[in-house]
Amino acid sequence: MTLLQAIILGIIQGLTEFIPISSTAHLVFASRLIGLYNGVEATLKAEQTTATIAVIQLGTLLAVLIYFARDIVNITRAFVRDHLALLTGNNTVLAGGRAPARLSQEALLGWLVIIGSIPVAVVGLLFKKKIEGTFTKNLWIIATMMIVVAILLALAEWVGKRNRTLGELGVGDALAVGCAQVLALIPGSSRSGSTIMAGLFAGQTRETAARFSFLLSIPAIAASGVLELKEAMHKLPDVSYLPLIVATIVSGVVGYLSIWFLLRFLRTHSTGIFIVYRLILGAVIIFALLSGYISPQGG
Repeated sequence: MTLLQAIILGIIQGLTEFIPISSTAHLVFASRLIGLYNGVEATLKAEQTTATIAVIQLGTLLAVLIYFARDIVNITRAFVRDHLALLTGNNTVLAGGRAPARLSQEALLGWLVIIGSIPVAVVGLLFKKKIEGTFTKNLWIIATMMIVVAILLALAEWVGKRNRTLGELGVGDALAVGCAQVLALIPGSSRSGSTIMAGLFAGQTRETAARFSFLLSIPAIAASGVLELKEAMHKLPDVSYLPLIVATIVSGVVGYLSIWFLLRFLRTHSTGIFIVYRLILGAVIIFALLSGYISPQGG
C-alpha cells in the first residue's frame, strides 16, 4: 500500500464510517479501483483487505472517542458510582447523600451500550473466518445489501414516530439496535445505517438514533480493530505499516468532521439523501456486474 492509496482509503473510511452509506462497501470497491494488494492470491488478498479496513477503523474510533469524550466520562463515572452505591449501600456515594433507588440515566446508558454490543460480538466471533474471506468482498452481496438497507431505512423513516430521546431508551432499544448492528458484518449494510434504521423503527428521533449508534460503535470498532491489528502484523507486508498509520490518522480527522456534520444534519433533515444514494450506487454496481464490466470478486 502506497501513501497515496493510504490517504484515499483514510478519506473514504472517515467519510463513510458514520454516514449511513457503508464504509466497508466503499473501501472494498475503492481498494479494487486503486489496485490495493494486486497480484496477491485471492484469499490472502481478501484477508489483507479486511485487516487493512479494520485497522484504519481505529482512526474513526479515536474520532468518536474525542467527539463524545464528555459523554463517555459521564457514563463511566455514573456507572461505577451507581453500582458501588447499590453494592455497598453507602448513602454518601451520590451527591445529595442518597443512594439511588435505581441506576441513573448515564449508568443505564452504559448498560445499554454493553447489551447492544453482545450480538455483534457473538456473531462476529462465530463467523470470523467467513467475514475475513472472499464471500464478504463479493460485489453482488455489497450491491444487494446497499439496496436492502436503503429500503428498510426508508420504511423506518415512514413508520417511525421519532419522538423518543436518549434519556428514554431501554433494554428493548439496546437489543433492537444491537441486533441490527449484526447486519454490518455484511458489506453494503452499513453499521451506522443499520443501527440508525433500528433506532427509527423503535421510535427514536433521528439525532438520538445517530448518537446511540455512535456510542454503540465504540466497542464494535475497538474489538474489530484490535483483533485485526494482530492479524495485520502477520498478513500485511512490512512496507504497509507507515501507509497504514497515515490512513488511520486521515480517517480519524475526516471521521470527526463526519460525526459533526451528520448530527447537525439529522436535526433538521431526514436520511432521504443517503437512501437515494444507496439505491443509485447499488443499482449501478448491479448494472456493471450484469454487463460484465466488473467481476463479483475482482482480480
